[in-house]
Amino acid sequence: MQEWHDSQPIYQQLKEAVLHRILTGSLIEGDPVPSVRQVAAEERINPLTVTRAYQMLTEEGLLEKRRGLGLFVVEGARARAVASERESFLRIEWPRIRARISALDIDLPSLLSDEQP
Repeated sequence: MQEWHDSQPIYQQLKEAVLHRILTGSLIEGDPVPSVRQVAAEERINPLTVTRAYQMLTEEGLLEKRRGLGLFVVEGARARAVASERESFLRIEWPRIRARISALDIDLPSLLSDEQP
């Protein structure tokens, strides 16, 4: 069972967890995703929360509904997710990280070193 935190809505955390599984290959293209009822029961969350997370992933083109069969990871989902997450990282996260590195006067060699001070 996943630990939920208060910093963002549970549906967003669930969406990120499924996205992570697609990015890391633990959910591959063509795989079914666990049913809404199954996830809701296992995670002890409202089925509407699961539905919302799945709907967001469907709108992003990562999942598709197959009538009578459930939701599946679409072909090309990993590549689409990688491209989207890379763009988001470079546009939003990297500038903040880069500014923090600069503010802390961390040089590149020490940052990339396996040995931490």
